[in-house]
Amino acid sequence: MTYDAVIFDLDGTLLDSLDDIADAANQVLIDLGLTPFPNSDYRFLVGDGVAMLFQRAVPTCQTDLELRQECMRRFDVEYAKRWHNRSKPYDGIEQMLKTLVQNEVTLAILSNKPEAFTKQCVEHFFPATHFVQVLGHSERFPRKPDPASAKWLADQLGVGNDRIAYVGDTNTDMKTAVGAGLFAIGVTWGFRPESELIAHGANAICKTVSQLQQCILGSKENSQ
Repeated sequence: MTYDAVIFDLDGTLLDSLDDIADAANQVLIDLGLTPFPNSDYRFLVGDGVAMLFQRAVPTCQTDLELRQECMRRFDVEYAKRWHNRSKPYDGIEQMLKTLVQNEVTLAILSNKPEAFTKQCVEHFFPATHFVQVLGHSERFPRKPDPASAKWLADQLGVGNDRIAYVGDTNTDMKTAVGAGLFAIGVTWGFRPESELIAHGANAICKTVSQLQQCILGSKENSQ
């Protein structure tokens, strides 16, 4: 099977951004007199938006709306200071995106990162890649794994759902793809383990960027 369009998750899929997210969140926790986490722990705290990040990191945020909103407000300030300090595309991603475009694959991004930060990161880290749509979280759609945003994106891509792959690194991404009726590809270099991706509906697992490229292009690949 080959695919004419791909919707990518951003963090943990195209962009290795964990340290900048963790540094911003930890600064919020420290400033509020709370306990910070090792950066590696954020692999299991992120993925479902900033509000959920702090509900996982600070259990009282589950019921204390004022504290949750304060954490989110402070995170926006701290992340704006450091969103590009240590983040970078995963090795091979930029060349893969170039090859997909050369093979006339239409590209889009769907992230639970706030939309302003999503667009900022894409413009900064992938300036040479044309994405027909870049969606982060906003009031337009519920957060993933609600499939509404993925369904809307699929409609914009101009091909049937059976020709669209959705690529991500968490259970949230796999559930989104399944809910939207798209081919779910899980990648293992991101934030969550392979077992989680399989358990939540991954149709294919890719352990390297070259495997992902082959999975998308199949026999039509033309590396110009």
